[in-house]
Amino acid sequence: MDTEKIISELSFKAVRSSGAGGQNVNKVSSKVVLSFDLHASHALTEEEKSLLLTNIAPRLTTESILILNCDEDRSQLKNKEIVTKRFLEIITKGLYVPKVRKATKIPKSVIKKRIKDKKNISEIKQSRRKPNID
Repeated sequence: MDTEKIISELSFKAVRSSGAGGQNVNKVSSKVVLSFDLHASHALTEEEKSLLLTNIAPRLTTESILILNCDEDRSQLKNKEIVTKRFLEIITKGLYVPKVRKATKIPKSVIKKRIKDKKNISEIKQSRRKPNID
């Protein structure tokens, strides 16, 4: 995954934000909307695209476009940095492949020890019984 190529494929749009802004709230477009088209991306391989389609499917639109918003700050530039950082985190988490768990075999010595202990406990309990007089 080449982050610079992916960042170059992002499209940003500035929108008027709700919330803090004072007198500039109706004049300044500080909210940033990031959109990334997964199918049209040339920075990702087909395997990476299919992996992302499965891992981040709930975040994608029906046209497989990832849309992120940020209006945390009054500055458009800071909002752009925040949303870009958030996007890269989502992509790296989506591309993570967990290790396959290998089932381990129980060693023969452990099995023998368990059976020996069971026999020992059984003998102890046998010795506690009343003698059988016949």
